[in-house]
Amino acid sequence: MKTVFMIIALLLVVFLLLSFALYKRETPTISEEKVPMADTDRFTYQPLDEALKNSLTSEERSIIVGKATERAFTGEYTDTTDWGTYYCKWCDSPLYSSETKFHSGCGWPSFDEEIPHAVKRKTDADGMRTEILCATCGGHLGHVFEGERFTDTNTRHCVNSLSLVFRDGTPVAEAVFAGGCFWGVEHLFAQKEGVYSAVSGYTGGTVENPSYQDVLTHTTGHLEAVKVLYNPLEISYEELTKYFLEIHDPTQANGQGPDIGNQYLSAIFYRSRHEFDVGVRLIGILEEKGLKIATTLRPAAVFYPAEDYHQDYYEKKGTLPYCHAYTKRF
Repeated sequence: MKTVFMIIALLLVVFLLLSFALYKRETPTISEEKVPMADTDRFTYQPLDEALKNSLTSEERSIIVGKATERAFTGEYTDTTDWGTYYCKWCDSPLYSSETKFHSGCGWPSFDEEIPHAVKRKTDADGMRTEILCATCGGHLGHVFEGERFTDTNTRHCVNSLSLVFRDGTPVAEAVFAGGCFWGVEHLFAQKEGVYSAVSGYTGGTVENPSYQDVLTHTTGHLEAVKVLYNPLEISYEELTKYFLEIHDPTQANGQGPDIGNQYLSAIFYRSRHEFDVGVRLIGILEEKGLKIATTLRPAAVFYPAEDYHQDYYEKKGTLPYCHAYTKRF
């Protein structure tokens, strides 16, 4: 009997050794070369520059920065019903359409829906409520509540009046793109549905109020760029950015077409995390298609409108851009 047990034990050991050998042979080895590495140096997000924020009174600062709350039923916009748009007082980004405002009786302005990607949510310091902030500058707006059944969205944004500024009309958002000579970029954006206007100018440099002649010296650091004012309820930032990447050559690294120089580089100037993420994702899509994208992502900077003779250049001349045309890439 002892001999039988020894034979069984020996067979069991042999079986385990064979099984381990087969496992090692059939399990694929993952080499370090196959693991994609994030390009953190290329795309680094930076919050909105303080130079692009409006000055605040001490009371406004206590709420927008200090996260205080104005007394109920004392705010300027608590019961207003005017038609228009409510903007962030700190950075002028459009936040709410008046069409989403309703009377809740809570003592503060109430909205049941924000403009897409305009407001971000964060767990409040009390650990119970949900704070709402401007998605562009991070300014405190108030709190959001759900499940109260005031409207069909079942959502109430309870906002401090001092965090807002009201303006007549549909919402106006801005985006800034640089894609070579601003004449062509401006001309094509001005024709896009949902765009109010496109303005040629200079941004991203170190000299205040540069002239065209200053930028031509290649020493100011400015790019020829275009500020696009648009209705975010008609066209999204993503649609605009796709269009931008299709009306110029985003693979050219030293300029655009025959225009060579650092003022003609391709760049997306983002104002918010959402805009940054859109840029990263769209560039990634194009690179997956085999394009080597030269377009950079840069934090928004002060934009200086160019001289009058640069505005509406092709409309005045009655001609078409010499190095900008639409090419479908998405």
